[in-house]
Amino acid sequence: MMRRAILAGLAVCALIVSAPAGAQTFIGNFDDWSAFHDGTGRDKTCYAASLPKKTLPPNVQRGKSYVLVTHRPGEKVRNVFEFRAGYPYKDGSEVEVAIDGNKPFKLFSHETSAWAADAATDGALADAMRKGRAMVIIGTSARGTKTTDTYSLTGFGAAYGAIDKECK
Repeated sequence: MMRRAILAGLAVCALIVSAPAGAQTFIGNFDDWSAFHDGTGRDKTCYAASLPKKTLPPNVQRGKSYVLVTHRPGEKVRNVFEFRAGYPYKDGSEVEVAIDGNKPFKLFSHETSAWAADAATDGALADAMRKGRAMVIIGTSARGTKTTDTYSLTGFGAAYGAIDKECK
């Protein structure tokens, strides 16, 4: 179990290499989520990240998909939700995020990522994720393929607490 958690954390860490080389610091694994921070002072960023438990359709060729929730205290920004699909989205398409089967949140897409339109939606998403058990994200690729990614929210609350503590 511990080995699987460490491997999952390393896999997420390897995916999130958008930070400058060597700047990323692993905070910890929390069940299905991992927490990281990079930078210092005003440039400090903290984020919780996870890989999907299931992706459909299984035969679609795409890169890795993952979810990030980011705090950037120097910019007074918290709870930024981002889904990286592993493929380019259909231009102008919406992405739906449903937690525990509730009414989905609508995200806008651009290239290979999807985001909430405003801080209020980011906050509502983070709150629902802390209370939820499963999250399903549905999007449409530039080729017209509908994809569904299912994430466990087990450990999100703890990972969120870790990034809150690191990026007060």
